[in-house]
Amino acid sequence: MTNFKDKANLIWEVADLLRGDYKQSDYGKVILPMTVLRRLDCVLTPNKQKVLDYLPKVEKFSDSAKDLTLNKIAGANFHNRSQFDFAKLVAAPNHIAANLRNHINGYSASAREIIEYFNFDDQIERMDDPKADILFQVVKKFAEIDLSDMDTMHMGYVFEDLIRRFAEQSNETAGEHFTPREVIKLMVNVLFNADNQALTQPGIVKTLYDPACGTGGMLSIGEQHLKDFNPNAKLEVFGQEINPESYAICKSDMLIKGQNPANIKFGNTFTIDGLRDEKFDYMLSNPPFGVDWKKAQKIITDEHANLGYAGRFGAGLPRINDGSLLFLQHMIAKMKPREDGGSRIGIVFNGSPLFTGQAGNGESNIRQWIIENDWLEAIIALPDQLFYNTGISTYIWILNNHKIPERKGKIQLINATGGKDEEQVKAGKRDNNRFWEKMPRSLGNKRKQIPENGDSKGIGFITKLYGDFTENEFVKILPNEFFGYWRVTVEQPEKDNNGNIIKGRDGKPKADSSLRDYENIPFLQKTRDGKLIPQSIKEYFEREVKPHLPEAWIDDSKTKTGYEINFTKYFYEFKPLRSLAEIKADILALEQSSLELEKQVLE
Repeated sequence: MTNFKDKANLIWEVADLLRGDYKQSDYGKVILPMTVLRRLDCVLTPNKQKVLDYLPKVEKFSDSAKDLTLNKIAGANFHNRSQFDFAKLVAAPNHIAANLRNHINGYSASAREIIEYFNFDDQIERMDDPKADILFQVVKKFAEIDLSDMDTMHMGYVFEDLIRRFAEQSNETAGEHFTPREVIKLMVNVLFNADNQALTQPGIVKTLYDPACGTGGMLSIGEQHLKDFNPNAKLEVFGQEINPESYAICKSDMLIKGQNPANIKFGNTFTIDGLRDEKFDYMLSNPPFGVDWKKAQKIITDEHANLGYAGRFGAGLPRINDGSLLFLQHMIAKMKPREDGGSRIGIVFNGSPLFTGQAGNGESNIRQWIIENDWLEAIIALPDQLFYNTGISTYIWILNNHKIPERKGKIQLINATGGKDEEQVKAGKRDNNRFWEKMPRSLGNKRKQIPENGDSKGIGFITKLYGDFTENEFVKILPNEFFGYWRVTVEQPEKDNNGNIIKGRDGKPKADSSLRDYENIPFLQKTRDGKLIPQSIKEYFEREVKPHLPEAWIDDSKTKTGYEINFTKYFYEFKPLRSLAEIKADILALEQSSLELEKQVLE
């Protein structure tokens, strides 16, 4: 078996032909669809003539019957009925554009659709233009690369390697359709961690879904992980993608690996659910951060209003400029019932879904629904500068509607951001590299990576923290109620010029709106010995408010329930202020250094 890296290098070298006529960031528009075409051509070569010979016999068949019959003869879930293969294309250099189009049009519907979403016809025209005149050279170079000796999985590796390279070449757009592989591997590890024993069963079949699948990285790595763990297991993958090129790449990858490309749907997940009636064992996603859902607003708000919890968005609607929690609600709607084994979800968010939205508002209501149903299992805070198109901090949410007993009613928080106190790091008191390491060179905003080797750091260490489910300096395990609070309205009486309280007709004090205030009262309070115990609104009010505002009262009709996850606050470490003596010593040392420098200049 030829090493897949060698094959990827051979294909990568074809990009040299594009230099000068294409920007580096556009190389993938040619190389990726050409790789697909060459791979399909190699797979079909053994039975290509049989398909051509059988064509007259299916002439009167319907299109679908034709495809099914010829696919069977081709020995694959696709076929090509064109007279041209790569060998014949190269044999006729003067008609390369017309013949290549004929070759593409000869594919069965599922394969042809993929090439159409690449908009590859535009590239054929561009390369065939006399100014470039490189189309024949590119086809000839690909014809010299034999991809018939690769099994489907290794060919998938080749394709993924090319996707990664082109994404890194195009730093400014990589984040739109490419999640760093180490982040996906971490998510897959954690998602499958609790089910390791069940996944060892021979012949087991599971399903994995990504509603914003991009180029299919999460689906591919999920499949690879399960195969490595249990070669006899099967993971059927499903996804939906709104970007045409990313959709084409993902569907190509599925076709090349022998997955069913019909499981990958095109379109906006919010407006057209391409897998409406499906439920899945596992779900993974990295939806766009802060995505605006204004274009889909009517359909989403109508579903929310008309279907409620029978639809996907019953719990609430977030702000119009951030649809992150819409993706999560959509995924929750596709969880299998608990009695059927339940489902597990892993999704990447920025910090906004943790705390945005006051009590009674969309985001808070969604968090309340998730936490009170005991679906939120863990949140992992990742290092910043990990993604290609943003340097912000990110978080992996893990949801499970079938928690094991020890996790019920609890949420695990894992702080995998690394050491915060640089002085402690330098002193050797804290290891800043348990979670990440600096990259040799930056790729856009990506300056850090999570190491993949061993259990003492990186992916292995974070996965172990999750699996151990034990509190330590990186892990906190808190009851669901810890994240809930009441938002109460505190009123004070209106007074006349003499300081007397003004009362209404009911004899009760009238509220002075200018003195109105609000308090967030946690469901739980911490005792002196660090225990968390329930508290009531009345207890808190008597203890914290009344001593300072003895005439105040709470308007119970305005009390709302809210939930938020203030992740950074829970891991905050108090750092004592430096003493005046230390500060003075530093100032004197700086002054002395300045005097010596001035003396050297004057001399």
